[in-house]
Amino acid sequence: MSEQSQDRHQQRQQRLKEQVDEKIAQAQEEKSLLLVITGNGKGKSTAGFGIITRAVGHGQKCGVAQFIKGTWECGERNLLQQHDVDFHVMSTGFTWNTQDKSTDTAAAQEVWQQCKLMLADDRYDVILLDELTYMVTYGYIELDDVVAALNNRPKEQSVIITGRACHRTLIEMADTVSEVKNTKHAFESGVKVRKGIDW
Repeated sequence: MSEQSQDRHQQRQQRLKEQVDEKIAQAQEEKSLLLVITGNGKGKSTAGFGIITRAVGHGQKCGVAQFIKGTWECGERNLLQQHDVDFHVMSTGFTWNTQDKSTDTAAAQEVWQQCKLMLADDRYDVILLDELTYMVTYGYIELDDVVAALNNRPKEQSVIITGRACHRTLIEMADTVSEVKNTKHAFESGVKVRKGIDW
């Protein structure tokens, strides 16, 4: 790299550093967060579990509710239960397998009642509501009930909601919203899901 190229690079990096430093200086509000990870791409639950793992690494108390994929073996659950993370798992698993709305609604409500207890408990620092968006879309859990529980949670408690087609009300409530885009997925090409990658 020529000296002139090095100088230009250093000047760009210095401007970038100044911009980042200014944003950090302006971010003074201290508050818990509501995060939504939605979209049609793979990795929403994985990202949510990554945040839970990070929080556990900082000694924080975490809870997880799993809707939809609850009956699958789950590598994250296998690990995180060893670190005092509480799990509440929907017993019916994939709703398109059961095809029984009343059974699925009852199973979703059973887990949701546990979620409401966690969302009212100030011992929990971070809670993951994995695949909650489907429960709202299918009408298994009332949107108003979710909104009330989120609005009334302890001041220092952060919550992560994952799943496709998140309701606009939850998106508007959220502090951070990430949309995972599906560009390409091995499963769509006939490749089997892989232990340690997909579950």
